[in-house]
Amino acid sequence: MKISKLTTKQITKVGIVAALYVVLTIAVAPIGYGAIQFRISEVLNLLAFINPLYGVSLVIGCAIANLFSPLGIYDVVFGTLSTALSVIFIARSKNLFRASLWPSLFIPLIVGLELYLLQKLPFIATVIPIMISEFIIMTIIAYPLFKLISKKEKFINMLKG
Repeated sequence: MKISKLTTKQITKVGIVAALYVVLTIAVAPIGYGAIQFRISEVLNLLAFINPLYGVSLVIGCAIANLFSPLGIYDVVFGTLSTALSVIFIARSKNLFRASLWPSLFIPLIVGLELYLLQKLPFIATVIPIMISEFIIMTIIAYPLFKLISKKEKFINMLKG
């Protein structure tokens, strides 16, 4: 979808989801950044499976939320890149379960590299906890939640439209 073709309703939805991502990330700020990450806002990533337009929301929300990170601009770049890759692959997935796995791959590897380069933390020692937390959030929490939501036809149509 071309940006010039976005409706006011779509722009509003993008803004709301981006703001929700920021608020949910900052609300858990001590555990939302760094080597131990547990961002409940990551649940929203599966919205890109329902409508790829939400991928834009999630990338914007991640970039804004990462402005508050102790790692500053580096987290804006690395963290936003990892979210962008995740939502691109989520949006292209044909299966919700597989879609839930992409953040557990991209986010730990890219954020782990960031923490290794900036804080000299051991790469594997940062990747594993982030991978576990992403798996818990995306596959154990978000996947069943979105399976349940997918049964609510009116709600899904509202998200798609």
